[in-house]
Amino acid sequence: MTFEVLLDQVGSLGRFQILQLAFFFIYVTSLYPHILLENFTAAIPDHRCWVHILDNDTVSDNDPGTLNQDALLRISIPLDSNLRPEKCRRFVHPQWQLLHLNQTFSNISEPDTEPCVDGWVYDRSFLFSTIVTEWDLVCESESQKSLVQSLFMAGNIVGSLIYGYLSDRFGRKIMCSWSLLQLAISDTCAAFAPTFLIYCSLRFLAGFCIMSTLGNFFSLAIEWTSHQSQSMAVILLSCACSAGAMLLGGLAFAIRDWRTLQLTVSIPMFISFLSSRWMVESARWLIIKNQPDKGLKELRRVAHINGQKNTKETLTIEFLRSTMQEELDRAKVKASVWSLFRAPKLRIRVIYLSFVNVATSLPFYGLILNLQHLGRNVYMFQVLFGAVILTGTFVALWTTAHTPRRLSQMLFMFLAGLSILVNTFLDQEMQTLRVALATLGAGVLSAATSSCAVHQSELIPTIVRGTIKGITIMFSMIGAALAPTLMILTSYSSHLPWITYGVFPILAGLIVLLLPETRNLPLPNTIQDVENEKGTRKLPNSSIY
Repeated sequence: MTFEVLLDQVGSLGRFQILQLAFFFIYVTSLYPHILLENFTAAIPDHRCWVHILDNDTVSDNDPGTLNQDALLRISIPLDSNLRPEKCRRFVHPQWQLLHLNQTFSNISEPDTEPCVDGWVYDRSFLFSTIVTEWDLVCESESQKSLVQSLFMAGNIVGSLIYGYLSDRFGRKIMCSWSLLQLAISDTCAAFAPTFLIYCSLRFLAGFCIMSTLGNFFSLAIEWTSHQSQSMAVILLSCACSAGAMLLGGLAFAIRDWRTLQLTVSIPMFISFLSSRWMVESARWLIIKNQPDKGLKELRRVAHINGQKNTKETLTIEFLRSTMQEELDRAKVKASVWSLFRAPKLRIRVIYLSFVNVATSLPFYGLILNLQHLGRNVYMFQVLFGAVILTGTFVALWTTAHTPRRLSQMLFMFLAGLSILVNTFLDQEMQTLRVALATLGAGVLSAATSSCAVHQSELIPTIVRGTIKGITIMFSMIGAALAPTLMILTSYSSHLPWITYGVFPILAGLIVLLLPETRNLPLPNTIQDVENEKGTRKLPNSSIY
């Protein structure tokens, strides 16, 4: 007998599960914009050097007031190879001869130029204020902009490992509450950061807790639902990520100042933290951690919310122990991180899942970079991108309900890889088709990611679910970090990065076939369940919904 028997006693898809999913949906929707925040707060507006004759209204050299802005710009800023004003250099002296386009000047050498020693002038018609304009992260300092994203991603990698392990040791609820508080404080303080270094440090602390929080929300959702509804719970929370991306696009369009935008998305985290006290700890985790009394208390609490009567008479500690006796006996043997390496079947699962996570996040983030070339309206693009992901997630909801886990993942990954590879070798002039294929690739990859999240949750035993989720999230972040790095390969071939993006999901589709099928099977609770292949037969009367 398994935890599903206890879950049937208290209600496996009742008022509690619906309310829990609704609150988690709100949490994830408000949390996800923090991941994409630098798309707007670190956006680089058009800029040029500050020029004394052009930008200081109190100065009048050679009566420049008779000239318009374009003429003054022409004599002050050199043109680049695309005949546009240089962004990082200016003429040492005004080049008045450039106003006489129809005259030729002999014995005139190339005008001397210099860097923007007096600062920059930014186009604020589209972006009022960003960290780029705040701390002049352009030209020679442009590489510092990537430092923010690198530190944020490093925080994701380290935090997912540490907080994932701590959630298995101390519980999902307490780690969710702590992470929400840390995120609220870090990103709120980032809105008032006086220096760039302090801002980077605060974003690192924010990244430290974001992915582990998402992982714990997903874990709590599946650990409180029956096997028939677990895929629906995971997919709905994936939809919340898409809703968060679209929400950020709308907020950024309305709020063009980076500090105000940062504060706007951070304040709700304090509300999320305060409301997290009403979250219910995973009874499945409590029992597996050999705390049956606390697990029984949470089960009765859920039964009360679901309107189940007479549970005090039927749901007793004796019934719980008899139902979960095998798991309780195994729980006496403490699981550790080293247990993963000593268990061969679980170890190979972790290796396969880690590769699949790298292989899906790598092309996903690679496509984000490509889709950003759709147009200059980054706000509209953010909403469009969220809508594409949302569509792909709903497709994943249907396929996980009607097809085996491995088959749906393999098809999505193959389709994503092929769309990228075909797009790679299309002629540049076929812009409409290229945009359509890139959008298709992003949508299919989001469906593959959602399907992978469902399959992955069903492959990991409860007792080390947080730790293994931390490991797989770390590899997802490694794939995300490698995506822009692969663009260095364009120095050898312009197609090489995109071929890599296309090949990896196809390889991941083949790897998925090596993993066990989990549709309509109970969750494994202990490492021994995985090693003994417990749950290889379908449960009785197991319909999808």
